Amino acid sequence: MTDELDQKILDALQLDARVSVSQLARRMKVARTTIQTRIDRMEATGVILGYSVRLGRAAGPRMIRAIVLVQVETRATPTVLHRLKSMPAVELAFTTSGRFDLVLQLAATTTEELDVALDHIGEAKGVKSSESLIQLTTKIDRR
Repeated sequence: MTDELDQKILDALQLDARVSVSQLARRMKVARTTIQTRIDRMEATGVILGYSVRLGRAAGPRMIRAIVLVQVETRATPTVLHRLKSMPAVELAFTTSGRFDLVLQLAATTTEELDVALDHIGEAKGVKSSESLIQLTTKIDRR
């Protein structure tokens, strides 16, 4: 359970995970040990799962991304997910309601690599059908 101070800490860390505990304490007008204790507790309870780096285009090869909507045969979701976990191109997988059972996000450095990944998904035992949507231009990114 988080309170208002925890939420302020989380908001600040989401904007800049490198901000120091001392800076957070000054901004929030509380003791540095209070901030550190709160962060430690949120890490221990799983509220904070980790810290990461978001890479810009200059950091490496530009990734081609696709959203893939997948229909799965009845009771085949665990089998399909097991196959998807072994595919490096699959970045994210969500179960969903509606016409499709899974929504995937794929990333590849070439269209050929993406094509192979899409073929592997379509051929996976338990997959009834899939539809892919290639991401073109990012218009909003709140990460």
